[in-house]
Amino acid sequence: MQVAVIGAGSWGTTIAHLCARNAPTTLWARRADVADQVRDDHRNEQYLSGFELHPRLHATADLAEAVAAADVLVMGVPSHGMRATAVELAPHLRPWVPVVSLSKGLEQDTRLRMTQVLEAVLPGHPCGVLTGPNLAKEILGGDAAATVIAMEDPVIAEALQDVFASDLFRVYTNPDVIGCEVAGALKNVMAIASGMADGLGTGDNTRSAVITRGLAELTRLGCAMGGHQVTCAGLAGMGDLIATCISPQSRNRYVGEQLGRGRPIEEIVAEMQMVAEGVKTSKVVIELGEQYGVDLPIAGEVHAVIHQGRPAVEAYRGLLGRNVRAEMHDMPGA
Repeated sequence: MQVAVIGAGSWGTTIAHLCARNAPTTLWARRADVADQVRDDHRNEQYLSGFELHPRLHATADLAEAVAAADVLVMGVPSHGMRATAVELAPHLRPWVPVVSLSKGLEQDTRLRMTQVLEAVLPGHPCGVLTGPNLAKEILGGDAAATVIAMEDPVIAEALQDVFASDLFRVYTNPDVIGCEVAGALKNVMAIASGMADGLGTGDNTRSAVITRGLAELTRLGCAMGGHQVTCAGLAGMGDLIATCISPQSRNRYVGEQLGRGRPIEEIVAEMQMVAEGVKTSKVVIELGEQYGVDLPIAGEVHAVIHQGRPAVEAYRGLLGRNVRAEMHDMPGA
């Protein structure tokens, strides 16, 4: 089985490294120098400095070469580049090849999930998502982790387990693609809120409250869009939410922390080498909340800080000033 991973950022490279243990794998990098380094030196110093990659991992900057022989296509590009990259590779992809998204974002203008974008551009290809509490450097460093492969077809999902799994990387299946993708996108917005709390110097009580109430928002929106509540309580929801909200490696938490310290969003984003999906996702999430009639107070305050210039300290005061309701207000089944 031939695997093609499109996108040589930290997570795409890590997944390609894992796949190379189980199957012949090619990593596509937009920059030729990155592809040369991965192929010849087994390193990606731009995104994963100091880590050695699997010696059998092949890399190329030629998209057609990467895709043409693929039996599994893994899309590791950010959400804002997903459609354009899929359009570019479509002529080279053989029919019926499964496509797995690694992106935890939403398309800006259409509000589509990434599998919906891929299904539109690559009709006839079963599409799914790999998601969970997966920090690239910890996995490359040999720490144990777990993830979810979400596909509507359980037979394909089970076959893909063997492509990604290792002794220390446990892969579960889940048919709830919607729930997994909504959870993955919204947890990034909540991580910005958690980071804002850190930047403002609040304690663990505050951070715990943000994470817990953030899980409630994530669950309300995920279920309203057709996902399942149990998914939001699993690896793709609560698991990923916790990791992204507390880890110093989290790009979205970092953005929030810097906002909490009073820095402007433009300055923060300009200095970052990798994409923090929650910045753009916050706008789409608010639009989806309005579309589905879901109350998203934490996401609303994050949106106000990022897109409307509201100071982080005022955002927290706004949350504290909200009317107190039952804890399970508007939760499915409550």
